[in-house]
Amino acid sequence: MTTTTVAPGPPRATEERALAPDLARGAMLLAIALAHAPLYVTDVRRGPEALNTITDLFCFLFVNNHARPMFAFLFGYALVQLLGRSGADEVGGRRLLRRRGRWLVALGLAHVVLLVPLDILAVYGLASVVLAGLPRRGDRALLWTAGLTLVPATAVAGAGLWFPMSQGLPTYTAGSVAVAGEGFWALLADRLTAWPFGLVAGGLVVVPAIVLGMWAARRRYLEEPARHRRLLLRAAVATTAVSVAGSLPAALVQTGMWAEPSPAALSAAALVQPLTGYAGGIGLAALVALVAIRAQRRRSRLTTMVEALGRRSMTMYLFQSVAFVAVFSPYGLGLQDHLGLAGAALVAAMTWLVSLRLADLMRRVGHRGPAEILLRRLAYRS
Repeated sequence: MTTTTVAPGPPRATEERALAPDLARGAMLLAIALAHAPLYVTDVRRGPEALNTITDLFCFLFVNNHARPMFAFLFGYALVQLLGRSGADEVGGRRLLRRRGRWLVALGLAHVVLLVPLDILAVYGLASVVLAGLPRRGDRALLWTAGLTLVPATAVAGAGLWFPMSQGLPTYTAGSVAVAGEGFWALLADRLTAWPFGLVAGGLVVVPAIVLGMWAARRRYLEEPARHRRLLLRAAVATTAVSVAGSLPAALVQTGMWAEPSPAALSAAALVQPLTGYAGGIGLAALVALVAIRAQRRRSRLTTMVEALGRRSMTMYLFQSVAFVAVFSPYGLGLQDHLGLAGAALVAAMTWLVSLRLADLMRRVGHRGPAEILLRRLAYRS
């Protein structure tokens, strides 16, 4: 007897898609823009102090602990959806996820070489390769994986937060990608040297949320939000409260409202923030799912535009990098030395609005998005 492996096929372009996951991805891009734009300026303290402080506090409580875990949660959710639409068996599904993940790593490396060292495509590609066998495992395996990786993931993220705060530096300064006086080749060498370390550390940090996204996808929480309305409401309220409370101590240190905390208090604040951030990302996804219940009944122009943006999230994520380089770098408008945190947040919001419009134009002409088309062709290539 011979065993036949069912090769995965690409999902049909006309296949009906649930609204909530795409709305969540569209909203997620705004959070990512707000998290990344301040990293392009040389001094986040430049500009009105009160406005910068308000922006800093808002971003720390509602953006920095929501953007990455929400992205990871939705990525894990999408992996299960992808396998379901592909029709692949267990072996074919693993091959599909690993092939797709390897291409994401390659595209992420190209993103780093051509644009900025700030990349998340390769991180999720690596996670897809490593976790390719998990979507078909039992719930116990998923929950154990999420729980066991939560400890080292929190430690890595907490160390990245603790170091700048212990030095009295804004976290944005520590992660800055603002272009200094180096030439192109020196910048490229720095990027390629740091890339493998960021890839491994970033891959570890996103694993718990990715696995929880897989677990949630099996229950179709985002595809059928009306059916799970009560649970989603409780989850949104509880996880958001936990996330904000967990981020508050670090936010007070970051903004200078809590001056000179003890070493033990500083370490605790740096660890609690990323730990509760996983809850924040899940809570934001649950909140968008609740919004999708009403939006599905009364579709507005904004709903259609955000959905179109979510369907082209990879293309529009790359568009953000292009826009930020054009606005902030010396090779573009050179505003990196003229804007502070509040100004960078304004640029982030405007970039998201432009991407919203571009995605809607692509929807009207029936264009999937160049990055989505490229990855689709590479992943399903014979």
